[in-house]
Amino acid sequence: MFFDDVKNRRSVRSFNGEGVKEELLKDLENYSKTITNPFDIPVEFLFLNAKEYGLSSPVITGEKEYILTKIKAVKNADLAFGYSFQNLLMYAQSKGLGTVMIGGTMPREKFEKAAGITDGELMPCISPIGVVSKKMGVKEVLMRKGIKADTRFPFTKLFFEEDFNKALDEDRAKELGIYEALEAVRLAPSAVNKQPWRIVVSGNVAHFYEKKDKGYDNGKYDLQKVDLGIALYNFSRGLEELGKKAEIRISDPGLEIGANTEYIASYAWK
Repeated sequence: MFFDDVKNRRSVRSFNGEGVKEELLKDLENYSKTITNPFDIPVEFLFLNAKEYGLSSPVITGEKEYILTKIKAVKNADLAFGYSFQNLLMYAQSKGLGTVMIGGTMPREKFEKAAGITDGELMPCISPIGVVSKKMGVKEVLMRKGIKADTRFPFTKLFFEEDFNKALDEDRAKELGIYEALEAVRLAPSAVNKQPWRIVVSGNVAHFYEKKDKGYDNGKYDLQKVDLGIALYNFSRGLEELGKKAEIRISDPGLEIGANTEYIASYAWK
């Protein structure tokens, strides 16, 4: 079940060195070709052998395969990318595999060469994929401790009702019938665990905002918008699991917002 996968997943950096079985890898490749996003921007996924292409990351151990990506450098590419990649990684989670979206701690030029990135294309993130090691490596333990990977902001810091002056608590979210979908957002992964999403619920519409931190927008894409794409996927998939039909809208409600906050998109449901 999706909600169980959300609760059980973690960003994995220590793999058991056995790699992914060929049949399962093919299943992932086939699934990746069916993935779409609400921005209608295709994302291409490449499943490459680490040794064959000389791919590695200083924060990853025991990996045999990597998922590399391509997307056209167009408006909302970062949002579309995060949405689509999260879809694939949650599918991998449902198959018992570990992953972690990496945007910085890698030799980017080598990965982009392996992916065949050309002018007008982006590769915001990649991910190793494999069977999780029974024991975390020292680097992973230290990294998780440094970014407080096992903690999340409280519900009332992330979610609001009608405007940013009224916090939305868990009981009220349950009354509205969307608690699980919001909790799927709260538990979602984000770059350095910054959790940049903020949501204002008004009736049957949820307005998504990005709470910006410095250093995540390189002029080509914004890693925190990738995070917002992840949040949009988890929320829409959560609504689907709850039996609700969701529709995305790009229509700024004009709410008063704080500094370094940007409207992203809205989801309506019925």
